[in-house]
Amino acid sequence: MESLHLSTRIERPADEVYAYAGDPAQLPAWAAGLGGSIELVGGRWIAASSPMGRVEVTFAPRNPYGVLDHEVRLPGGETVYNPLRVIPDGPDACEVVFTVRHRAGESEADFRRDAAAVEKDLATLKRLLERA
Repeated sequence: MESLHLSTRIERPADEVYAYAGDPAQLPAWAAGLGGSIELVGGRWIAASSPMGRVEVTFAPRNPYGVLDHEVRLPGGETVYNPLRVIPDGPDACEVVFTVRHRAGESEADFRRDAAAVEKDLATLKRLLERA
């Protein structure tokens, strides 16, 4: 299975980027693949209007290592694991790395489309945080 490691450098402290990107309530602002809204329902983060349908998003527990791995449970029950890291680069910058994995049965075209969408999401995250 092929993986792509996509990254962007953000001129903000890693802890600020980690706090923002790891807050599920902020996902609609920068993660277009999850749709325009997400809400906490019964202790679970649900994006009801994602392009994939109703999905549940679960982040790794908060940690001091910048790990923002998360799982997205799709409407059909499949769970997609998404590795995401915020890596400090000095006191005022960081690198955000998202690993896109080629899922079993996914076409090459769909894999490339998914990677392009993640690149756009990372660019949006950078733009939002550097404006702050």
